[in-house]
Amino acid sequence: MGDRGYGIDPETVDFMAREIKYATSSGVQIAVVIGGGNIFRGVEASVKGMERASADYMGMLATVINALALQNSLEKHGMPTRVQSAIEMKELAEPYIRRKAVRHLEKGRTVIFAAGTGNPYFTTDTAAALRAMEIDAAIILKATKVDGIYSSDPIKDPDARKYNTLSYIDVLKKGLAVMDSTAVSLCMDNNLPIIVFNLKGKGNIKKIIEGKQIGTLVRGNNGTRAKKKN
Repeated sequence: MGDRGYGIDPETVDFMAREIKYATSSGVQIAVVIGGGNIFRGVEASVKGMERASADYMGMLATVINALALQNSLEKHGMPTRVQSAIEMKELAEPYIRRKAVRHLEKGRTVIFAAGTGNPYFTTDTAAALRAMEIDAAIILKATKVDGIYSSDPIKDPDARKYNTLSYIDVLKKGLAVMDSTAVSLCMDNNLPIIVFNLKGKGNIKKIIEGKQIGTLVRGNNGTRAKKKN
């Protein structure tokens, strides 16, 4: 949604598409799990009284809208794509089939996974972890509005410390708002590293692929190192 409070900002979607295209120029295969919070948040609606399962399904449908917007923008930049939805809607997207997703990636297509896991009570974070395991991804890149994981909200706390690296256990014990605990636990059980980074930084995805220090790396127990926010 860019700087808007709601909806889809075409310039932001175009920026994301250009970043993905730039990253794939390194020869890597990229799959995208997309959320729908710019349109509808199931958890917030359930807090306000809506039945949770229905609210979550509505949120899943919002992710499909975003997936189609990103697909359109990627294809304008000459990138072959496929949208796979965990909720069947043949006229808009392929149904999610793991083998097909892997085959698309092997053929150089960017695959966009929509509709989360297809089940209520599971977040987009958990969907990202699950899909990453299924396609045998090397890493999860968690795109956010901040440049990593901090000890507290850096917008509200000037003394917030940024972590360069964290273990899965540290994330869970400290209750850091990176990904939900189910997603982090799934990554921990399967030793899948996570990098939390700022999507707004131009070229950040490719820099991560090139091995540059961008954002915060979450992996097995390797100690933590923190520094104050600049």
